[in-house]
Amino acid sequence: MSTTLAVDGGVPVIAASTLKSWPEFTDADRAAVLKVFDNNQFHTHSAPFAQELQRQWAEYCGVRHCLVTNGGTGALHMALAAAGVQAGDEVITSAYSYWATAAAVLHQNAIPVFADADPVTTTLDPAKIEEQITERTTAILPVDIHGMPADMDPIREIARKHRLLLIADCCQAHGATYKGRRVGGLADISGFSMNRSKNLTGGEGGLVTTDSDEHLRRCEAMLRFQNVADDEGTPVFSGLGFNYRPHEFVNAFALAQLESFPARNEQRKQMAAYLTQALAEIPGVSGPCVPDYADPVYFSYLWEAKPEELGLDISASTLRKGLCKALAAEGVPAYPVQAQPVPAEGVFQAKLGYGRGCPWRCHGREIVYRAEDYPGTLQICATKGFLGGVHPPNDMAPMGQYVEAFAKVLGRLDRVLQLAEEE
Repeated sequence: MSTTLAVDGGVPVIAASTLKSWPEFTDADRAAVLKVFDNNQFHTHSAPFAQELQRQWAEYCGVRHCLVTNGGTGALHMALAAAGVQAGDEVITSAYSYWATAAAVLHQNAIPVFADADPVTTTLDPAKIEEQITERTTAILPVDIHGMPADMDPIREIARKHRLLLIADCCQAHGATYKGRRVGGLADISGFSMNRSKNLTGGEGGLVTTDSDEHLRRCEAMLRFQNVADDEGTPVFSGLGFNYRPHEFVNAFALAQLESFPARNEQRKQMAAYLTQALAEIPGVSGPCVPDYADPVYFSYLWEAKPEELGLDISASTLRKGLCKALAAEGVPAYPVQAQPVPAEGVFQAKLGYGRGCPWRCHGREIVYRAEDYPGTLQICATKGFLGGVHPPNDMAPMGQYVEAFAKVLGRLDRVLQLAEEE
């Protein structure tokens, strides 16, 4: 192996076009999508592929009900509304997530309140939840981020103690298990995304899972722009429908993907296990930590920069920056995670919401979102990165090349640190 870094004209470890994109699809997937034309039913959750996808996903998650919808954000909004979150309520969620988690709360005209994430697991820290509970709190919304399930038992105990709803964001964790139980069946109601990047994909789309008949009725009402009434016809639930109807082409593709989904998840786990073991032998970096309760599915593979292992008195973000540049030149798709906690995003700093400051000014107490209040999340943002391509149809060969590239660039630490200083 040449010791000259690719960024300086050396031969890249991974040749261009080696890595393949996700999702992997076959003739069976194409045939399923084309069958929608034969069925001549193109939307609604009562179409045949939608019905079968709902049945199979509910069974897979160990719940009684599943409802397909048009996206993950819509699934979370429907879950919040169906569970009973009202305008002006406060919903506690993780400061480390894709920002659509909190956007779903805003869509319900409720107020996101953030609790810090555990810097080791990257999920909502149960020890940080109770300090955020007020008389306005009605729900906790943990996030199974990067395929890692949240620590649900202590979160469930807090919800039970304070009589709060428990709504799970499972958008990145299809098939992950917590103490042997699959996500999607661990909360009162849960939401999944099926966009192109997800472990189970329909190209787009979403899924809501629950054991509650009433929650299902309310979700269906939102799809149909209807109220839920009691036996005397009096409305007991009214939700603003957002045309969350699913498309049958999406359902057909997702149902076909479900056939090979467990095997592909196992491939992700094998790739991740290899990388984590190998990176542990290279000073300066490490793979993700997996707690005893979790069996994650690696929607994203996380690595961490550790300058202290190299005897360097620099920040982890500096080392990570240099490594990302050097690795990219070697053909390794390495990126930093999100730059800041969700509450530091512009919409939460400006608090304009619906243009006049709602829901904050319309309903709630004064809430201040400060990035420094979430040190665990800031640590995640400063130290961790993604590795792309850790999924089928890629195999183990590129994973070995990833490890080779890490060893190569860390063998030229002086150059990596120079790259970190360059704009």
